[in-house]
Amino acid sequence: MNFVGIDIGGETHFAAAVNEQGTVTLKARRFEENANGHAALLACLKPLAPVACVVLEATGHYWKNLAVALLANGYPLVVLNPLQSARFQQENLTRTKTDGIDALGLARLAQQKRPQPTRLPDAATEELRELVRHRDRLVQDLGDRVRQLHRLVDLTFPEFTRIVHTLDSRLATTILLAFPSGQAIAAADPGQLAALRYDGRHAVGPERAGTLIQAAKSTVGAHQGEAYRVQVRHVCQDIELWRQRLAEIDRDIDGRLQAHEIGRLLTSIEGIGPQTAARLIAELDDPARFHSPGALASYIGLVPAIRQSGKRCGQRAGLTSIGKARLRRALWMPTLTAVRRSPWLKAFHDGLCARGKPPKLAIIAAMRKLTTAVWIVARQRRPWNPNPTQEATA
Repeated sequence: MNFVGIDIGGETHFAAAVNEQGTVTLKARRFEENANGHAALLACLKPLAPVACVVLEATGHYWKNLAVALLANGYPLVVLNPLQSARFQQENLTRTKTDGIDALGLARLAQQKRPQPTRLPDAATEELRELVRHRDRLVQDLGDRVRQLHRLVDLTFPEFTRIVHTLDSRLATTILLAFPSGQAIAAADPGQLAALRYDGRHAVGPERAGTLIQAAKSTVGAHQGEAYRVQVRHVCQDIELWRQRLAEIDRDIDGRLQAHEIGRLLTSIEGIGPQTAARLIAELDDPARFHSPGALASYIGLVPAIRQSGKRCGQRAGLTSIGKARLRRALWMPTLTAVRRSPWLKAFHDGLCARGKPPKLAIIAAMRKLTTAVWIVARQRRPWNPNPTQEATA
């Protein structure tokens, strides 16, 4: 029985193997991330049969194509968090770090720790994950464009935001696209500005148009050149494009979520909408794969990082830094919604506050309770029903 470790790189990987006694059966060998490289790796692995498992790290996205190739050829695959392999190397007091040594270290980790094979998500879950991550990037890009627009408006017509309060609104971008500076608004025809429609139905209106023109005539914005106008127009066009893309991807996510059994059921929990349910599936795959709600909470990072040693006895502890920070952030607003609208979670939250618990601690505890509901729904494959019998199973 052999154990194979693969150190993942951007363009090249290294593979090594040891047997059950820890003897090296395959010295670290380099292969490329292409068809010839994959064929060379499979040729090296063939004489090692039987292979107990192939271990690799989840390094960015670089491991995914290789993982599919290994699974297609019947090899048991273990995908590790890089933190696990780093801790193993520290445990063995490894001083030197090279790709070959890392590959051999992964093989020895598999031989000593015997990790369980990893179950990769199905195609539907993987696509949902890609869409959710792509949406995150679009939201970040949209935020960047809005911040650029804030800078430009502050330079050209700072009084604008006192009249139109949100620059990421369609009202703001429609006005600025047609009149991209204070000077342009001051010279605008009142009727033309008032008739601008920003959502297909509503117009700017004569009152707001008059207020804008009056403010623009006395603006302190000192930068009215064409360079600023060009930037304002381009940024407004970008914001509109990003809005369209976000609407499109939201429809795609919602459609795929409706076809996903667990994802659809998760929306039965008050506070968890389609976007949150999609993120839960994207980050967790099937929440029922965890053996308990506590294990799920630990994976997300909803556990205290208690540090007590000797005379040091801290009374309070913050959350552990290990876990799914992205998921904790995504669950914050749904939890705030749920503690207001969901009777069972509101009672739990209010009870903690009545006992003198700090507000933030009560919210975190409610978030953990919400993840318990997620686990129960996934395990039972039924819509959420917060009755005492169901809660007792948690």
